[in-house]
Amino acid sequence: MTTTAIHLLLLTDLVADLPVAVRLQRLVGSLRAHFGCEAVALLKLDGEHLRPVAMAGLASDALGRRFAIADHPRLAAILQRRGVLCFHHDSSLPDPYDGLIAERAGEPLPVHDCMGMALDLEGERWGVITLDALQVGTFDARAQRDLGELACAIEAAVRVTRLETEIRALRLSGGAMLADAQAPREEHDFVGQSSAIMQLLHELQVVAESDLPVLLLGETGVGKELCAHRLHRLSRRAGKPLIHVNCAALPESLAESELFGHVRGAFSGAVSDRPGRFEAAEGGTLFLDEVGELPLSIQAKLLRTLQNGEIQRLGADRPRRVNVRVIAATNRSLREHVRDGTFRADLYHRLSVYPVPIPPLRERGNDVLLLAGGFLELNRARLGLRSLRLSAAAENALCHYRWPGNVRELEHVISRAALKAVIRGANRKDIVTLETDMLDLDALEAPAGTDALPPVPGACGTPAAPQLSMHQIVEASQRQAIRQALLLHQNNWAAAARQLGLDASNLHKLARRVGLKA
Repeated sequence: MTTTAIHLLLLTDLVADLPVAVRLQRLVGSLRAHFGCEAVALLKLDGEHLRPVAMAGLASDALGRRFAIADHPRLAAILQRRGVLCFHHDSSLPDPYDGLIAERAGEPLPVHDCMGMALDLEGERWGVITLDALQVGTFDARAQRDLGELACAIEAAVRVTRLETEIRALRLSGGAMLADAQAPREEHDFVGQSSAIMQLLHELQVVAESDLPVLLLGETGVGKELCAHRLHRLSRRAGKPLIHVNCAALPESLAESELFGHVRGAFSGAVSDRPGRFEAAEGGTLFLDEVGELPLSIQAKLLRTLQNGEIQRLGADRPRRVNVRVIAATNRSLREHVRDGTFRADLYHRLSVYPVPIPPLRERGNDVLLLAGGFLELNRARLGLRSLRLSAAAENALCHYRWPGNVRELEHVISRAALKAVIRGANRKDIVTLETDMLDLDALEAPAGTDALPPVPGACGTPAAPQLSMHQIVEASQRQAIRQALLLHQNNWAAAARQLGLDASNLHKLARRVGLKA
């Protein structure tokens, strides 16, 4: 393909109505075909890291990694230079993709060609494009000249993508997402491309602008705290404090003082006035994690604050006005707590003005490998390893595990396996591959007594399990849809039926048929 032809192809994609991810993926795919190389990666600058946004020819988990600039001298050199930078085939600088080239997965990169170029948008450094070829001499003077000539077209594709993202954000949220679309991601933010996560992020964008209380629902380890941070960051209160309170860690004797403060002499040891967490969050957001653990006596005071915007310090005579948005989170069913009398019904209705269910990791498909990639790179840097990757069997095991502890469990699994590899004598200068036995996933099926879904055929790019019939696959999908609808509507079957477009009696019959009801 000539330079003129690749220019025309890139320009054609610029005017085509393509999804953002597809446009950038076509860009790197076209560059890979034009230069006849093994891998092309487009990486965006995020603070002190470079984050892949599109790649061709690299391992599936590479898209979830964050490459620390300080740890990767080749990327640092490309980022600092204007124009094309080509590394000699016997360069001593380590390659960030060592062991990650799809055609040579797990193998050290032999003598090879590498070149890259920094990309600018509106006078600021946006990121880099990198190319790797296993054939020495691929990136000759002509190839370097071609990449330089394509710089404008590549930057134009990135610029169009960013504009489309900003326009979509403006339409969705009236401007709330514009700043977020341009800002670097936080160190711990959502990673994933599954439809479940895209729907969740859209919901958070919409509700962030409201000052109404939000109740985050989900299993342990799914990322409820990340949701709270994202809601605060996208809200009009972003410039004010976000105060995190772990309600499960508050002793009942101190809970009132911690939340609402106290005055001098209110109790033994109260030698001075002390503001509580509500006052610390003035103008901002108070995140009540594990809100179901609050004692009943504190629940009544919290309800008053939500209703009237007032708090009263322990031992004080007069209330104080506060301007705070409350976000609450729980991994329990507050409805059941209301029924058994351990949670106030009126407080429950106050907190659950807008419930947001967070999908468990087992419903996020290929996201498990993207998340694993991030944890692999993190542990590679921590342990001073040349490269850290998963074997194909280990990837398959991760995709089919049920993840009762969700993302937090995945992080611990990867960290433990990396340490285990080093303890077993892995050479830090070699490419370290984590095998299935290092992951300790000794229970690939849900515990007895749970209503588990079978593994989703094709998830993470793995072949369908041959023992699953079409009837089983359909039933699994129906169970998942019913569960999600019930979670969203706090086990209100009538509301769930309306969402699913079913008559309530038919929903009950379907639930019995697929095993969700006795």
